[in-house]
Amino acid sequence: MPLKVLVTGPIADLAAKKLSAFAVVDFYRNEKKLEGQEFTRRLSGCDAVVCQLSGPVTKETIDHNPSLKLIANVAVGYDNIDVEHATKKNILVLNTPGVLDDATADIAFALLISTARRIVEADKFLRAGKWKGFRLDLMLGSDLRDKTVGIIGFGRIGQAFARRCLGFGMKVLYTQRNRSEHEAELKAKYVSLDELLRSSDFVSIHCPLTKETKHLINDDTLSLVKPDCILVNTSRGPVVDSNALITALKRGKLRGAGLDVYENEPEVPKQLIEMDNVVLLPHIGSATEKTRLKMSELAVDGLIAAFSGNMPHNIVNKSVWDAFEKRIGTLTATK
Repeated sequence: MPLKVLVTGPIADLAAKKLSAFAVVDFYRNEKKLEGQEFTRRLSGCDAVVCQLSGPVTKETIDHNPSLKLIANVAVGYDNIDVEHATKKNILVLNTPGVLDDATADIAFALLISTARRIVEADKFLRAGKWKGFRLDLMLGSDLRDKTVGIIGFGRIGQAFARRCLGFGMKVLYTQRNRSEHEAELKAKYVSLDELLRSSDFVSIHCPLTKETKHLINDDTLSLVKPDCILVNTSRGPVVDSNALITALKRGKLRGAGLDVYENEPEVPKQLIEMDNVVLLPHIGSATEKTRLKMSELAVDGLIAAFSGNMPHNIVNKSVWDAFEKRIGTLTATK
């Protein structure tokens, strides 16, 4: 039987053509998010799905689609997938690590410098016709050189962000579950989360969203930050408690925030939108032409490799590989 694949959102043309040559593909092209019963219906009878963060693959979705053998997520994070249940069902899960590190680190640093130097606020000020000429006290922001940046999550993206901070003469602290072997290379000091928050002028979040990291930044942790601290988040929105963030900004506990992700995307709290000291982006951390092409290709190439009997390097749950091979059996990808 031919291999059947559902693609839940737009992917790069080159990747789409490669996948179409390998399998029978159902491309979902509606701008409305594919979820719930419609997702389950479209996925029925499919061997694999190529999905994105906007498409949750839940326990219910998995249970209603016994033919599903592989989930390829076009993202490095996979909190939109019930990986634990997929693993129980011997469903292979793929992600796209490595290819978006620099693009996301660039956005994080852009948010940092834009918030610190009040770039967006100044742009609005000028466009509104309020600028009357040079003033010594106009739009004063924060220096970067010799300041301390605290990085929560020191994986590939966190390390790439650290390199950018070093180029601007900043001191780097980091925290995560285990110490990094790249500590000396990046002149980074390993500290606890509490110490990082107490000592950092800027805090940038790069950890994955897990049960342990949901609302990691909350009223209690924000109470520890230095006066005039700036918070940047390009990881996942729910790592930060939105209400706690808004309260800290209103009370002046935080000088500002730069956000590319939100707790209930695509909803953004009105209070944040109305604040001049907050820079907001629509989840574009990896949004460069080159990066999005690489992400699409990595997801598709991993899918093709897996159904061809070759273990791809971007497997999230490697423990199911042997069971996956047995499941695909004599399945071929010929139309």
